[in-house]
Amino acid sequence: MSLNADLSPDALRRAFSGFPSGVAALCSTVDGKPEGIVASSFTVGVSLDPPLVMFAVQKKSRTWPVLRGSQRIGVSILASGHEDVCLQIASKSADRFAGLDLHTTESGAILLQNAALWLECSVEQEMPAGDHDVVLLRVHGTSTQENSPGPLVFHASAFHHLKQPALV
Repeated sequence: MSLNADLSPDALRRAFSGFPSGVAALCSTVDGKPEGIVASSFTVGVSLDPPLVMFAVQKKSRTWPVLRGSQRIGVSILASGHEDVCLQIASKSADRFAGLDLHTTESGAILLQNAALWLECSVEQEMPAGDHDVVLLRVHGTSTQENSPGPLVFHASAFHHLKQPALV
């Protein structure tokens, strides 16, 4: 076996797409309106004490500079069936939250209904990482959804679903 020496952005994107990941929507209320981004680079369990999660965001993001100053950011781990929600929040349209079923906490964190997991977070630290920034978020609260159909998975540049195990 030989390794591919092509490290161009397109080649790396193709290679990295071989690693499946969940999809997170990070949303908050900013100046009275919802703002948010989606990330497939989201990682839980970075630290249990203190409770930390992380994700990577492109330095050229126009939304993250607006969102980062929020008191609290709602993280919704998207569930199967949230493909259109993911695409809508990631779009560049004027109202990326039109028609979405949202829950807003007292601190302004926005959570998407029927997500596989909710986290209420604040920015702990940001570190430069090439053309991205790595963002550590401190977790202030969690909620799992008992009847969630399971997480939405992004793999090979497409959305997939985990099959629920059959009860014996």
